[in-house]
Amino acid sequence: MSGPVSGLRRSRRWSLRRRLGLWLAASVAALWLAAATVAGLVLQHEIGEVFDSALQEVAQRVLPLAYSELLSREAGDAPQHMAPIGPHREYITYVVRDGAGRVLLQSSDAELMAIPPSLAPGFRTTDRLRTYTEAAVRGTIVVTTAEDLGHRAAAVRRAVMALIWPLVALVPIALAGVWLAVRLSLKPVLAFRRAIAARGRGNLTPVAADGLPEEMAPVATAVNALMERLRGALEAERGFTANSAHELRTPIAAALAQTQRLLAELPEGAERQRARDVAGALRRLSRLSEKLLQLAKAEGGGLLAEHPAPLGPVLRHVIAELDHQTDCQTDLGADLVVTIPPDGGPVSDLDPDAFAVLARNLIENALKHGAPDRPIDVRLREDGFEVANRCPVVPADRLAALLRPFERGPTQAEGSGLGLAIAAAVCRGAGLRLDLASPIPGEADGFQVTVRFPAPILTGR
Repeated sequence: MSGPVSGLRRSRRWSLRRRLGLWLAASVAALWLAAATVAGLVLQHEIGEVFDSALQEVAQRVLPLAYSELLSREAGDAPQHMAPIGPHREYITYVVRDGAGRVLLQSSDAELMAIPPSLAPGFRTTDRLRTYTEAAVRGTIVVTTAEDLGHRAAAVRRAVMALIWPLVALVPIALAGVWLAVRLSLKPVLAFRRAIAARGRGNLTPVAADGLPEEMAPVATAVNALMERLRGALEAERGFTANSAHELRTPIAAALAQTQRLLAELPEGAERQRARDVAGALRRLSRLSEKLLQLAKAEGGGLLAEHPAPLGPVLRHVIAELDHQTDCQTDLGADLVVTIPPDGGPVSDLDPDAFAVLARNLIENALKHGAPDRPIDVRLREDGFEVANRCPVVPADRLAALLRPFERGPTQAEGSGLGLAIAAAVCRGAGLRLDLASPIPGEADGFQVTVRFPAPILTGR
């Protein structure tokens, strides 16, 4: 369950770019809304003052007109309506009354407004009106101006909406601007991340820290120091492996030479047979030490080359070495069906020595455990390397176990059980994929090993 859970947790992680972009865009939108709200409140207050001033000014302008009207009119005259000059909407209405409350003069829409009488001088607010009343001539003339509160609310609402509507266009623009700014700012950090990810396949060269922000510079320094220590450890391990190879091969070869000389000097008999047994044991020990050293090298790193090269010539060299082994009983060229592209095969940054070790172990494993009267198929393709031999079907539950050191399948052939383990170690260290199949796909029996090259390893020719 750990695999799916860890994958689910990784899928829920948000990148730093997305977090910064969303937070900055949300902050800009929230600040804009807050500013629009404050501006709306201020605007409401200012609009109220402007309209109150208009009410007061209308009342003061109407007073002289009302006074002259009162002087010129005769008793019993009906209230006079001020006819509008052209069609228009009257936002501020007025009514002039005498001291007894009779209407003397009013605007065209005053009746629709239903301005209440007997209002005290000054500003007043009713359920639907904002009024201003002013008296003159000792209270004999009273002018009241009125405005519908809905008109004020509509004016404030339109002004606030004029501030808020640009936010609809601002949010996408802000998101794009923030995304672009964050992307450009984090470009060195993303390049640093990709450089570190590229070091996962044995590349231990220092990571370039150019252009990194101040907060990330110590991380680059620590990563480079760590890789330097790791490179030193791997070099020490490779040195130990090389020294061990020399120290092991030399005494084994000397002992084998002395045994072979003893075989030449001894007559046929029990002593000569024991000398043959010793020579055979020394040969097996020599092969085992070579396999162990190959396994140590495969697990120690250094499996990638600085410059990519075609793998076809390396495979041809491995086939030639196997064909000329002195301990082979038959010509391997007749047992191996080798397919290599004419152009030299895929170009890979896999170290040629590492590929030679990989190919040799897979082919030797197929020769040891394959049916002696059936050929071994060796194919090098642009996307992988494949070795197949005919043999009884290996149970599916045994396939994964064959990749462990000293693990052997159901066979009577001689071997140390290290061939597939060495190949698996090379694939792990070089970032390759190793697949085992039994029977061979499309066949009734056999065993097939496929090494698949990932896209970053191969380049076009």
